[in-house]
Amino acid sequence: MGNIYNSLKTVFQNLIKENKSNSSFIPALLVLITIPLSFAINNIALALFLLVVLLTFKKSYFKFQINLILPITLYFLMVVSYFWTIEKKNTLSGISTEIFLLLIPLAFLFSKGFSLAQKQKLISFYSYSMVILALFFSIRALVRYFMQDDIRVFFYHGENEDDYGLVPKLLNAIHISVFVAVAFFHFFTKEIRSKADYFFSVVLFGFLLLLSSKNMVLAVILLVLIYIFFFSKTAHKMRLRNLIVFGLLIAIIFSIGRIKQRFQVEFQTNTDKSLSANVIEGIPVGVHYVSIKEAWTNEMFTPNDYFNGTAFRVYQFRLFLEMMNEDKIFWKGYGLNASYPKIEAKGVAYNVYEGDHSNNGYQKMNFHNQYVQVFAELGVFGFLILVLMLGLNLKNALKSKNFVHFVFAFLMISLFLTESFLWRQRGVVFFTMLYCLFNSGIVLNNSRQEQKII
Repeated sequence: MGNIYNSLKTVFQNLIKENKSNSSFIPALLVLITIPLSFAINNIALALFLLVVLLTFKKSYFKFQINLILPITLYFLMVVSYFWTIEKKNTLSGISTEIFLLLIPLAFLFSKGFSLAQKQKLISFYSYSMVILALFFSIRALVRYFMQDDIRVFFYHGENEDDYGLVPKLLNAIHISVFVAVAFFHFFTKEIRSKADYFFSVVLFGFLLLLSSKNMVLAVILLVLIYIFFFSKTAHKMRLRNLIVFGLLIAIIFSIGRIKQRFQVEFQTNTDKSLSANVIEGIPVGVHYVSIKEAWTNEMFTPNDYFNGTAFRVYQFRLFLEMMNEDKIFWKGYGLNASYPKIEAKGVAYNVYEGDHSNNGYQKMNFHNQYVQVFAELGVFGFLILVLMLGLNLKNALKSKNFVHFVFAFLMISLFLTESFLWRQRGVVFFTMLYCLFNSGIVLNNSRQEQKII
């Protein structure tokens, strides 16, 4: 008990010390650690962050930063799309959800800049909160297992809020996987690791495996290999050898045993396997599993056809190309959140499964691809802004040699291929907060002294 008390006391003292240096420190941290909690709690944390920035603002704090202007520009395009949207009600709702793309960058623009050390501490405290989250849901699953005797309580998320699953459906196992992955690499990449750091790394990686997001697990394993062979201290001494070994490992992973089969089934007819998360759970035995080729070429489907995660995304991309050709949405798109009626109409035309009392079906799903979602709704300019943001984020990550920043950049680029992450409140808050945190401020490359935005 004494050790726990001393640890908590040290944490509290560090928080007070950093907040005295920058009054936005604790409010920004609260926004980060409340992302997995209810929307109301996270909104209160954001309101506190904005209020502190407003009350402590000094003219000298503001400095134009193109990195932070980009998300504001994207939000401005979302608002302007109201004037040509085909679904004004949906667009208004989307403008409300996406307002974090405006508020969070403005808060960073008008607040005292965080130093490099403060940014690292924010990520550190955030990572500890993810450990608590992982332990909570792991213990919760263990208790539910003894009560319900069902192994499903340890994996993924339930189909509804009361169903089996490691985390509630509202949290979304894929999204939680992203939150946890960033925290995992904070502990895994520490130059000097304590026994606690090793323990936290194991907890977070184990929790990530239980969340069962195959594409996220693969991304994390790839990032672990990249770190070991190219970013760690020993990697710098043997670059050529590491490059050869890294290539051989990737070749082995993709060519032997069960792992090879997991990739091969993606391209086989009637497979029930997928690299990405299944879109609809609980499909009855005996349905027809749509292959990637069928998803791309079939002129008609039946309600008995089941799309795995990858096949569904191929089908959705096919719909997008058809919409581009039929409705000429290249320049402006349909308008924010206005693609849903078009997707549903296409689903009716192709006769895909329309859902029942427990499932929404395929007709009401979004594109499950952030790049396609933005292009379809905001046109080519929205797409280019998004790509520019991701490109600058990756460039800054490589330039800073901050591997956790690189992890965030890599995960966002890959995640956007399979999820419309920014179209969910937790997704847009997480992305915008970390994007602004990592890409705000200036650090001189040839000096140990940090430059703050003041």
